[in-house]
Amino acid sequence: MTDTDTTPDSDSCDAPPDRLSNNPRSKFHDPSLLGRGIGIRFKGEERHNVDEYCISEGWVRVTAGKALDRRGQPMTLKLQGPVEAWFLDEAGADETPAD
Repeated sequence: MTDTDTTPDSDSCDAPPDRLSNNPRSKFHDPSLLGRGIGIRFKGEERHNVDEYCISEGWVRVTAGKALDRRGQPMTLKLQGPVEAWFLDEAGADETPAD
């Protein structure tokens, strides 16, 4: 007999979640995952200005310049297309001190 419950958990540690947000107000915000660093490729181009993404629905949310909404939050645009995400560092990697 094999225990199938442990195999998906070990795979999920190596891949980022389907949806993640930089905004602390969002229910998809996870500081521990964001601390590891997330790389995003959108339409074949690596992006560094992504505020939120969803791989399964195929969209990213980016800040629209310096415009603010009526609550003082940055205005965002939702862009549709293929999304790839990965962690920038390893899960168990030791942190190196900054020089």
